[in-house]
Amino acid sequence: MTGGTPTTVGPSPTRGVVAPLYLAGFTTAFGAHGIAAALGVETGDIGLSILTFGILLAVYDLAEVVLKPVFGSLSDRIGAKPVIVGGLIAFAAASFFGIFAGTPILLGIARLGQGAAAAAFSPASSAAVARLAGPGAVGRYFGKYGSWKGLGYALGPLIGAALIGLDGLRALFIALTILAAATAIWVIVAVPRLPILPRPRYTLKDLVKQTVDRSFLIPTLVLAASTGALGVAVGFLPLLGTTLHLGLFGSMAAVTVLAIASTLTQPSVGRLRDNGRISTRTGTTAGLLLIAIGIGALAVIPTPATLYLAALTIGTGIGVATPLAFAHLAATTPAERMGRTMGNAELGREVGDAGGPLLVGAVASTITLGAGLGLLAILTVGVATLSGITLRTNTTHARRQPV
Repeated sequence: MTGGTPTTVGPSPTRGVVAPLYLAGFTTAFGAHGIAAALGVETGDIGLSILTFGILLAVYDLAEVVLKPVFGSLSDRIGAKPVIVGGLIAFAAASFFGIFAGTPILLGIARLGQGAAAAAFSPASSAAVARLAGPGAVGRYFGKYGSWKGLGYALGPLIGAALIGLDGLRALFIALTILAAATAIWVIVAVPRLPILPRPRYTLKDLVKQTVDRSFLIPTLVLAASTGALGVAVGFLPLLGTTLHLGLFGSMAAVTVLAIASTLTQPSVGRLRDNGRISTRTGTTAGLLLIAIGIGALAVIPTPATLYLAALTIGTGIGVATPLAFAHLAATTPAERMGRTMGNAELGREVGDAGGPLLVGAVASTITLGAGLGLLAILTVGVATLSGITLRTNTTHARRQPV
């Protein structure tokens, strides 16, 4: 599955080498959020309450929470490429099962399988991008990686809406099966097998110290907050759109506005970071505050105009915060434990992605949706404040380990 000999790749990989990794990021975003946005407008047809809706949004991410650190560490031990390929094949299999999921329970099983598979290829892809890019260009490459994920968020709802109009969720799962299988083949053909690096033996004390170090902990909290907001927005923007009588495409267009804003912002922010024109502390704080403003506006003024303006603001904030947090982690992590770091960081990210919809759904079911969104906005401001106070300005130092 990973044939060939280990390859050492320099700091400027060709487009053909990293493009399959970008497509892997697109695949997980398309699969997770295309279906999530579709659920937002299909709740009546499949008999979902608002709390069940939140659970279905979260189950994909709950699988990732449990398994991402495991697969991240595994990619350090056996190499990133076999983990990426295996995860994509498993994602195709889970999507194939989803073709026949006609009830909330079967749909939840399909989503759980997709989440477990994404837990394999997502952190391994991030680790591969980091090692291929090198510490001096991680902002640029993670900006592009995040941009491709943003395309998944943008195209997922629109393509999903078109496919659902053709043959319901079944057509969307067919498309995901084909996409994941094609991406796996491309990774096999184009991505080199990165050498497995010797790793020092870490004690439990070392692991705890690495986990609570601010250079890891604070960017991970930033990722959790921004991804939690993203998970809520992708699911609840279409839901709000339907309550405002915007129709299927009008409701999903709000998610697309968010995703396009994030897609266009991330590469530029990554370049600014690599050129020393924006610091992680300043950028992540500003990005999270933008997210909080957008969510707060939805909580207080739920109108069609506010819906799209909030989507634009939230998407821009995510596009600022996400590549800076990932680039910081990549530039400050030794190459031989890159997979573990990315797996643990994405665990924090998926806690946010799972916890955000669950929090808003639970509060909305007992109080109001506005109250749930307002609480999320307050929590996001809290993480922004923590980032601004505790994150070091000169966070980036070069990794000395070989690629």
